[in-house]
Amino acid sequence: MGDHTQQPTQENMTMMQGFEWYVPADQKHWVRLEKHIPELKRWGIDNIWVPPGCKASSNQGNGYDIYDLYDLGEFDQKGTIATKWGTKQELVKMCQTANDHGVGIYWDAVLNHKMSADHKEVCLAVEVDPNDRTKTISGKYEIEAWVGFDFPGRQGKYSEMKYHWYHFSGVDYNAANHKKAIYKILGDPSKGWADAGDVDSEKGNYDFLMGADLDFDHPEVHDDVMNWGKWIATEIPLKGIRFDAVKHFSEEFLRKFIRHMDNTFGSGWFFVGEFWKDSLDDMKKYLDRMSHKFSLFDAPLVYNFSEISRGNSADLRQVFDGTLVQADPVAAVTLVMNHDTQPSQALQAPIEGWFKPLAYSLILLREQGYPCVFYGDLYGMKGEYSSPPSCGGALPKFMLARKLYAYGKQADYFDYATCIGWVRYGTWDYPYGCAVVMSNAGSGTKRMHVGEMHAGEVWTDVLGWEQSQVVIGSDGFGEFRCGQTSVSIWVNKDAKGRERFTEEFDVNIYDD
Repeated sequence: MGDHTQQPTQENMTMMQGFEWYVPADQKHWVRLEKHIPELKRWGIDNIWVPPGCKASSNQGNGYDIYDLYDLGEFDQKGTIATKWGTKQELVKMCQTANDHGVGIYWDAVLNHKMSADHKEVCLAVEVDPNDRTKTISGKYEIEAWVGFDFPGRQGKYSEMKYHWYHFSGVDYNAANHKKAIYKILGDPSKGWADAGDVDSEKGNYDFLMGADLDFDHPEVHDDVMNWGKWIATEIPLKGIRFDAVKHFSEEFLRKFIRHMDNTFGSGWFFVGEFWKDSLDDMKKYLDRMSHKFSLFDAPLVYNFSEISRGNSADLRQVFDGTLVQADPVAAVTLVMNHDTQPSQALQAPIEGWFKPLAYSLILLREQGYPCVFYGDLYGMKGEYSSPPSCGGALPKFMLARKLYAYGKQADYFDYATCIGWVRYGTWDYPYGCAVVMSNAGSGTKRMHVGEMHAGEVWTDVLGWEQSQVVIGSDGFGEFRCGQTSVSIWVNKDAKGRERFTEEFDVNIYDD
């Protein structure tokens, strides 16, 4: 049977988190991102997770301090028309450019809470223990809570829903006495935190996270957010949604929301949740409850990267132990950094800079997982924790190597604690394959089999970090090297696409 009967190999996909926490608040992010989309696609980015572009508390807010789901930078609210990222018009243009270049957009949906209310309302509440929200630590009393959302700048366009105290389950501030605490709002006997099992059990019941916590048991809240999902998918071309803080809001609602989107727009949407917890067991149970129509960011893998990067010649063979990508690779979005792993954020798992090339090799060049590249590693970081692009500016080459060569059967050489390697054998339509070797100690060498079909070929490191050449023997083996605390990616020097590794990726996104 000839090759014409063979099915084409599915192209490797890579997503990028298209922002970092300290992107300048100059309302030009959509414009900058749009200009760089063609180049991102050329270097191997297929989908971009964009920041939460709904109106925040101010034009400085990153969107997690969300005010209005239905304002994408269109209305004069909270002292601004544009969001931190830009105007709705610029957002729509950026999304259309992405669509024209075959790049999908994943929206960052912040559905757990609202902030920066328009007015206060009096409601009955009790204080709860911040470390166990099932325990009441005060009697019932009236508080003045910032829970009145009128959205006056929008004047009912897209949604006439206004929010009041009974649409929320809790707040963290009493304006009557200026006290900060966690208050559970009371009402009818059924009102309270989400039912046990419907949110994470951390802190007794982790329904409350921040701000004014939405009560998805209220039918008006349920219907308004369901309507928003349909609305945003018709306003801008989307391929998926990243859900913020899924530990904290109703799993039952989220299952309904996903079914609603699939039923309305057809299957094929990508959904991923931020379930940031170093517990594989809890993640697996969550995926079971979501019927595996959902992905999660592999937080345990990030913690492993962090531990190994800060250890002295730690055991690389254990890098995937206890990770989601090992247990359920189809559901795992693998990553090295995001806005929740920066030093300034509460969810800390810092990864030392020297280890990032190794970490990106481990997520981009292996068969398992759906890798996510971080904007701050690609373009550098601004603000208090400013830093240049990671991997010595070579991260685009890792992305391109994935797109061109990381295909086919995988053979692991995890036989030495501080030096590991693997081979991708290629496929009939991506025939070149690659060999990867890395060390977190001294320079390393791995004798690895790439296949007798490559006998006599000369392989070199696409990164250019290792200057030697490897001639593949008649038995299909080669001796592949890497430098001290480094990684090398070996490919036939005459492989299709090798000339592209001499090109320069434009990291100067802020110079446009």
